[in-house]
Amino acid sequence: MSGFDDSLLTEADETVRVRFVVNGRKVACEVAPRDTLVDCLRDKLELTGTHAGCEMGACGACLVQLDGRAVHSCLIYAVQADGTTINTIEGLTESGVLADLQAEFHRRNALQCGFCTPGMLVNAQELLSRMTQPNRDEIRDALSGNYCRCTGYEAIVDAIDAVAKARSEGGGAT
Repeated sequence: MSGFDDSLLTEADETVRVRFVVNGRKVACEVAPRDTLVDCLRDKLELTGTHAGCEMGACGACLVQLDGRAVHSCLIYAVQADGTTINTIEGLTESGVLADLQAEFHRRNALQCGFCTPGMLVNAQELLSRMTQPNRDEIRDALSGNYCRCTGYEAIVDAIDAVAKARSEGGGAT
């Protein structure tokens, strides 16, 4: 007798069925209770625009919209998101809601390597949905949870600022 409880092994291998509305489509996945939402999105649903960066909620590469709010999908278990509505970078792109932000990021070279860009765009979209004309300090504050190694942030702030101004004037980005 080893003194080891074999029932723990079967519980660890157990899966749970979760259901979401992802990018406007109803989906169901079998996940282990310990699987994070980012892992479910990437591995089960093949939505690879959401990146797994630090896996500690510090870099922002995994940001998605969960019931309309930007959240770190690396900090949420997939089972916790059961029954929610999730929008990933793919869904936000397909809907066109990010078109002006994407164009301005491109125009101002705020993309660079692109690893952080999906999270930046999700975060920027939430900011602009809450504040129609944030100032540059408010933009920087909103981006404080997104880590970028390439751009130095100025181009990103410039892009978001330009889109905010263009949206408040009723047009596209300039």
